[in-house]
Amino acid sequence: MTPEDLRAARDRVVPDVVAGGLRVLFCGINPSLTTGATGHHFAFPGNRFWPVLHLSGFTPRQLRPADQAELLQYGLGITNVVARATARADELSAEEFRAGGQILTSKVERLRPRWLAVVGITAYRTAFGDRRARIGPQERTIGGARVWALPNPSGLNAHWTAQTMAEEYKRLRTAVDGDGTA
Repeated sequence: MTPEDLRAARDRVVPDVVAGGLRVLFCGINPSLTTGATGHHFAFPGNRFWPVLHLSGFTPRQLRPADQAELLQYGLGITNVVARATARADELSAEEFRAGGQILTSKVERLRPRWLAVVGITAYRTAFGDRRARIGPQERTIGGARVWALPNPSGLNAHWTAQTMAEEYKRLRTAVDGDGTA
């Protein structure tokens, strides 16, 4: 991938990987330029989403970004709080996050997943005006979906290792598997 490819990906929107009635709709902050250029979610090489998804037991093997459509067969999907690709999440304004939270709410009401998992606590707090939110299950429901805030899988999130992140994702998987609707 060339620097020109990445520059051309700025502000590109990557289609969601979704279907109605998912077990979990994972919601990223926004697409990276690599994701924008490839059209595959969580495509930046340092992003740990795909390894963590497997380590936590959501997928039977480690998928690659190009395998993202396979998520649907496991009842999983991907969207973003903010749709446009940027080099860094700090390029997004609080207004974009709040508007993205409203769009996400409409999407969840339409798709009716059992769980919404927002991968990035700061994005969740800003999009939904919940400054006290912590990693884990939230009291709020959105369109009937239960909500869980997960750590951001970006390689820049040094507070979490892949293993500790996988443990948190596994807590969600255990809740999903035990919710009586599987």
